[in-house]
Amino acid sequence: MNKERLQIAIQKSGRLTKQCIDLLSNCGVKVPIVKDRLIASCENMPIDIMLVRDDDIPLLVNEGISDVGIVGLNVCEEEKLKFKKDNDNEPFSICTSLKYGKCRLSFAYPQLWNKSKKSWSQYLQNTTIATSYPNLVGDFLKKNNIKANIVYMAGSVEAAPRLGKADIICDLVSSGSTLLANNLVEGEIVLESTAVLIKNKTLSSENENLVNRLVKRIEAVQQASERKYILLHAPRKSLKKICDILDSESPSIMPLEGDNDMVALHVLCKENDFWDIAEELKSAGASSILVMPVEKLLP
Repeated sequence: MNKERLQIAIQKSGRLTKQCIDLLSNCGVKVPIVKDRLIASCENMPIDIMLVRDDDIPLLVNEGISDVGIVGLNVCEEEKLKFKKDNDNEPFSICTSLKYGKCRLSFAYPQLWNKSKKSWSQYLQNTTIATSYPNLVGDFLKKNNIKANIVYMAGSVEAAPRLGKADIICDLVSSGSTLLANNLVEGEIVLESTAVLIKNKTLSSENENLVNRLVKRIEAVQQASERKYILLHAPRKSLKKICDILDSESPSIMPLEGDNDMVALHVLCKENDFWDIAEELKSAGASSILVMPVEKLLP
C-alpha cells in the first residue's frame, strides 16, 4: 500500500456506503468503485479508498493502516471505550460530524411490561440487557449507578426478549419499525449518532493538509445541502417585509426591465424553512418564486 497517498476507509456494504461515495464524489474525489475490490485508487487526487467492515474502521485508523475513516459515531465511541480500557490516550480524533446516517442507541422494553410506577433507572436495575454495544451500555449504566447484566449479541438483538436471553435490549433505532415488529417500545436514549470523519493522530504534514482540504469541501457540500437558492419578484415597497420573512439582511436585488415598482430578489434560504414562509412571501407581494438547489456553498 502506497503510504504517500491518503488512505480513507469506508463501509464496504451497508447503510453508509452509498452516502460515503456520494459525499466524496460531491467533494471532487473521483472514486472508481469496482465490485469485489477492497481498494479503489482515485483518479484525480492522491487518495485511496479502502472498503472494509464498519467495525474495523476505528481499529484501522488507530493503527495507521488507514489515515482517515468514515464511520457511525456509535461504532466510533464503542471502539474508543474498548481501546481506553488498556490505554490512557485517545486512539483517534473526530474531524467533523456528517449529516447522514442518523440513528440513536436506545433501550427498548417489551410492550407488556408496565413502567408506570418506576423511574427508568429503577426499571433497569438488576435486569439482563442484550446489546451489540456492551462498552457504551456499560459506561451509561456505570454513570447512572445502575447494576445490570449485559449480554453481548452481534445481531438480531431485538429477538433477545422473545428468546428468553434478556429482559430488555439496547440497540440502534432509526424509524422504530423493527422495534414495533418485535413488540418492543423505545425507552431511554444512550447516544445520538451520525456518521463522523475520524483521523489518525500521526498523519504526515502532507496528508494532514489534504485532510484539512477535504474537511473544508465536506463542510461546503453539507452547507449547500441545507440551503436553497430562491429567486423571486418583489414590490419595492415590500422589500423590508420580505427580507424580514426570509431572515436576510443583504440579498441580491436587481431592477426589472420596464417596471420601476418591482425588483428581482436572489437569496439563500434553509430548505426546512422555505415551506413555512412560502405563504407569507406570497401575502407580502412576492411572485414568480423560483427555488433552486445549491451544489456547493463556500464561505
